[in-house]
Amino acid sequence: MTAVRNRITAGAVAAALVGGLAGCADAGGARQAEGAAGAKRVAEPPKSAVRLIGDGSTSFTGPQPGLKAPERMKPGERPPQFVVFSWDGAGEDSQKLFSHFRGVAKKYGATMTYFLSGVYLLPEDKAALYRPPGHAPGRSDIGFNDVEGIRDTVRELRGAWLEGNEIGTHFNGHFCGPGRGVGTWSVEDWKSEIAQAKSFVKNWKTNSGLSAEKPLPFDYDKELIGARTPCLEGRKNFVRAAAELGWRYDTSGVNDQVWPKRKEGLWDLSMQLVPVPGRDFQTLSMDYNFMVNQSGTTKGDPAMHRFWGNQMRDGLIQAFNRSYQGNRAPLIIGNHFQSWNGGTYMRAIEETIAHVCVQSEVRCVSFRQLADWLDAQDPAVLAKLQSLKVGQAPPDGWARFLAARPDASASASHAGAAARRPTTGDGQAG
Repeated sequence: MTAVRNRITAGAVAAALVGGLAGCADAGGARQAEGAAGAKRVAEPPKSAVRLIGDGSTSFTGPQPGLKAPERMKPGERPPQFVVFSWDGAGEDSQKLFSHFRGVAKKYGATMTYFLSGVYLLPEDKAALYRPPGHAPGRSDIGFNDVEGIRDTVRELRGAWLEGNEIGTHFNGHFCGPGRGVGTWSVEDWKSEIAQAKSFVKNWKTNSGLSAEKPLPFDYDKELIGARTPCLEGRKNFVRAAAELGWRYDTSGVNDQVWPKRKEGLWDLSMQLVPVPGRDFQTLSMDYNFMVNQSGTTKGDPAMHRFWGNQMRDGLIQAFNRSYQGNRAPLIIGNHFQSWNGGTYMRAIEETIAHVCVQSEVRCVSFRQLADWLDAQDPAVLAKLQSLKVGQAPPDGWARFLAARPDASASASHAGAAARRPTTGDGQAG
């Protein structure tokens, strides 16, 4: 790893520790290499189907491969159990965690959401192109990349999308905390940050000089429909900016395990409070939060690493069972490509994927797929699902709970019109 890419990793850790809410690990060399190798075998679109956009950094290649159109549930049908695994600041470095988890996802039939940090496609010698709100040009709390890092990250982004995964954004500079952190940004500041994140993706060839590389196989203006803010801060104004830009979801808050609702017109797909086995409290469904509650440092006692990893895995599986056997609310999990506490959290995530994604009626999907499914449902049925509390299964069974009613069509039409009107509730900041 070069000095520049070392600074990216170190900067991400420092920013997360300052933020207190936001936070990846190494799953082991042999399995990591196997996953990375397997993840490279991706079917490329035919050249005739590729229409380059701008400088050729991105392209239009048609509908995303491998994804089925969502279907509306039939009356009395039990809802599927959705699980979303997502990654903040997705990029490929010497740990090769991006490529590894692409392999894991393929092995267990999962798709995921990768929130790309825009500056991971911007070389350090072009840092001044980034003009962060409230900061000097070229400033970033997670550094920038080098040319080889950009080449590697683009390769993983390309393959991930062709495998059905979503490429979202984790914005750019990852500024957290008081002062000039993202929590102080206005709606216009967020729009500027979003425009710049798009620009770095749409112009990575020009900025890096990698003109001979293959383009990304998607139009980022259309691909980008949701995000998670750095350290879960600044959500109120970000959601307003996202709604004005026509985005469809946000995952920057803290929820219980209940069915999602819209806020400001966006699906609130925030992470959730999940059990910490052996403790009398819950924590956020993210690797960073388990780490903070267990060790308070990224380099805790090695003798505790296996215990901490098992504790996170078991907590996530308990949360899964609580939904799976109860209200079937989607389980939302967030992570970072970091090897904190010796990689223990990456092992926990991989073992959770292996356990939950193979279960009957379970769909491990991206946020985009979940939003598509929610949009396809009868609003009256969603309202019934939203009435269920954490872990609460319908007392008389799903068939009766979601049975068709004589006035279902009329109520669905009325509820649908109401659902399309933006609400006025603000997102809860993490």
